[in-house]
Formats: sequence, C-alpha cells, structure tokens
Amino acid sequence: MEKIAIIMDSTAYLSEDLKKELDIRTVYLNLIIDNNSYKEVIDMPLDKYHEYLRDPNNAFPTTSQPAIGEVVSCLEKLKEEGYTDVIAIALSSGISGTFTSYSVAGLMVDGLNVHPFDSEVSCRPEGYYAIKAAKLIKEGKTSSEIISALNEMKKVSDAYFMADDLSHLQRSGRLSGAQAVVGSLLQVKPLLHFDDKVIVPFQKIRTYKKVVSRMYELFDEYYRQHEGKHITVCVLHVDALDKAEEIKKYVEDNYSNVTVEIDGISPVISTHLGLGAVGFGWTILD
Repeated sequence: MEKIAIIMDSTAYLSEDLKKELDIRTVYLNLIIDNNSYKEVIDMPLDKYHEYLRDPNNAFPTTSQPAIGEVVSCLEKLKEEGYTDVIAIALSSGISGTFTSYSVAGLMVDGLNVHPFDSEVSCRPEGYYAIKAAKLIKEGKTSSEIISALNEMKKVSDAYFMADDLSHLQRSGRLSGAQAVVGSLLQVKPLLHFDDKVIVPFQKIRTYKKVVSRMYELFDEYYRQHEGKHITVCVLHVDALDKAEEIKKYVEDNYSNVTVEIDGISPVISTHLGLGAVGFGWTILD
C-alpha cells in the first residue's frame, strides 16, 4: 500500500501553518545577490526583500532553482519516514529547472517513487495543486489517481499578472530593452499569462485601471462558465496590498459562492515582476 508525501517549491508560497496542517514539505529556490546565495523566504523573507527592491542602488538579483542536493536530502528524509511515493509539485518548467531537479533527484533515491508534476504556473495558483493533492491523499487516492486529478484541475485553473514597472521584466530577460522603454513611455501595462509553460504578454493595455478591468472581464467569463461551482480566487501582489484589497472587494461584492484570498508573491517571482505587481488567479478545489 502506498504512503504518499507531497513536496512543492517555495514559490508556491503557502503559509507555514497550512503546510504543517497538510503535511506539505518545501524545497527552496534561491536569490543570488552580489555572488551570495539566499534561500527565499528563509534567508530572505518577503518584507526584507521588498525593502531591498525599493533601493535603486542595490544590485539586481538573479534566481536559481533548488540545489539538487537539497531535493535529494528532502526525498531521503521522506523515505526514512516510511513514504513510498512523493507527489513533487513544481513551478512551470518553462521558467525554472525545478521540475527537472525533481526528476533527477528521484533517480538518485532508491526505493522511493517520485511523481514530478509540472504546475505550468507559479505562486499561490501552484500551491492550490499541493492543497488538492493533500485532500486527495486524505481520501485514500493512489498516486496515479492524484496526478490524473491534478491534470484535470489544470483545465479549470488560470492566472494573470501585471507588472507595474517594466524594468524588472527587461532586466530578467522577459522583455527587450526597447520594449520596456517604449512601454514605460506609453504607460503600457502588459497583462501577463502562462502559455505553453512560459510567461508571455497576453495583452498590452494602457493604464493600470484598464488592465484590472480586463482581468475582471476574464474572471467574469470563467465564472459564467462554471456557475454553481465553488470557485477559489487568489489575489497576489508585490508590496501592493491596497491594490489587492481593492480587487478582493470587487470580487466579493459582485460574485457569490467564491472564496477570495490575498497572498504575497514570493521573492524569486517578485524579482521578475517588480514592486507594485499584482496577480489574479482562480480554480475549483472541490
């Protein structure tokens, strides 16, 4: 009989209390600043990182996937605890090598079946897959049944992001320098979306208000398609709580049978989106 564990990476950014309640283990991505490596969340908490990003004189950080040794160590510990199988949830393989790290590490630990799952997204929308997996384990589902259910969940999940400052996208290689300069001059706020595992401009829109209106339209289409279902919504932000609270209020005031949560965007993903960024994601967890 299978004994199934769940691991996820730190960009999914679930609270410590929730991870403890659901018995979800975490491997951590890294921030590289002045040739020094910091585990996000642990060595570089969100508030400390926001402070770092606010200073334009600070060096621009780079990011890296979890060290393979850390993943192996986590898997070996799970094996010692008697687990036979691991559902390993990764942020999108199009923006990180974490999914590959799970696959390689799984081959290095004998007697443990590792099932890597590519969420094709990041932040709290990735975390929802870990929450769903934990629920299915409690229901007695097998590892193959869980992976199948998570793949089905992808069909009813979506997320959009808006970067307030295009310079971060440009410096991290997501936009060309010319696009960033022109975009800033024209007040363009690209609405970003994961497509085929990479984050790409979904639509280029002038002004923040119009981007938010477009996100509301996209959610409204989804809501109408799934009327009668309980929808879980996350509003994400990089040091932009006022914006997040405004979006949360709009959803709660205009839609019934929804749960709306506000969450931060992890330091690694914040590096690419920059201060002031917001995200809006939704799924059906039931």
